Amino acid sequence: MSEAYVNPVEKLLRTERIPHIWCPGCGIGTSVNCFARAIEKTGIDYEHLHVVSGIGCTGRVAGYVNVDSFHTTHGRAIPFATGLSLSRPTSKVVVYSGDGDLTAIGGNHFIHAARRNVDMTVICVNNLTYGMTGGQVTPTTPQTAIASTMPYGNYEAAFNLPNLADACGANFVARWTVFHVRQLVRTMTKALAMKGFTFIEVLAPCPTLYQRRNRLGDGVETLKYYKEKSIIQNGANTAGVGLCFQSEIVVGEFVERQRPSLREEYDARMKAVLKDAYVPYEGTK
Repeated sequence: MSEAYVNPVEKLLRTERIPHIWCPGCGIGTSVNCFARAIEKTGIDYEHLHVVSGIGCTGRVAGYVNVDSFHTTHGRAIPFATGLSLSRPTSKVVVYSGDGDLTAIGGNHFIHAARRNVDMTVICVNNLTYGMTGGQVTPTTPQTAIASTMPYGNYEAAFNLPNLADACGANFVARWTVFHVRQLVRTMTKALAMKGFTFIEVLAPCPTLYQRRNRLGDGVETLKYYKEKSIIQNGANTAGVGLCFQSEIVVGEFVERQRPSLREEYDARMKAVLKDAYVPYEGTK
C-alpha cells in the first residue's frame, strides 16, 4: 500500500482555514506556494519569521501562513513591519501585499522604507487592479486598460515598481510572474537571506476583474501570455522595465547592492557620538 502524499509546504499553511477565498485562476496562491518553498530553503526558524499583510486579496496571505503573522489596516503593513523589525533584530520580517494596498494607500510608507533601507522583505503581488473591492484602477494599472473606475480605459501613467524601489535605494529589486515558479523560489530565497530592504514584484492574474473586464481570457490564458511575452534580463536598468498594456514583460533580478540598513546606520551613528557608552539593542530574548 502506497503512502499518502503530503504536500511539502502544508506545514507552513493554516490548513484549518482552507478553502481559501481566492478565485479560480488567481495567482496569489501560487506565490504563497513559492514563498513557502523559499522559507524551507533558507532554513529560517519559524519562531523568528513574521509575516505582515495589509488589506485586500493579497492581504489574506497573513491568515493562511502558519507562522507569526499580522493582518494590519489598509496601507499600513510597512509601518507596522518597521516597528516589528526594529524591535526584533534577530527575526526576519516579510510584508506580503497587493499593488493597491502597497503603492496607493501605502505608497508613502513604501518609498520611505526603501529610502531608509529597513530590514524587511516586501513581496508585492501585482494583479494590476483592486481585486477585492470591485476592480478599480490602481497605481500599476497600465494605460488604456479597462477598470471599473476607468470604463473608457485608464489614461493615468502607471508606476514602474522596480524602478521606484530602485530609485529609493532598496538593496534588492526583482520581478517575476507566477508562471516563473522556479525562478521566483530562488529569488525569494535570496531576498530572505539579505539585509536591508529587499523587494520582489510578482505579476499575477485577476481573472474575475482585470482579465474579464479587459477580455483577456482566464487564468490559464494569462499564464500563456506570461510565458510568451516575458523576457528575462537580469541586471536590467529598472528605468526600462515599465509595463504597458499586454506588452512584453521584462523579468529578472535587477538590483543588488550592499547599502547599510537602517539599523546599521543607527548603530554606527550612536557609536560615533556616544562611543563606549552606547550599547546596541539586541532585542528581547
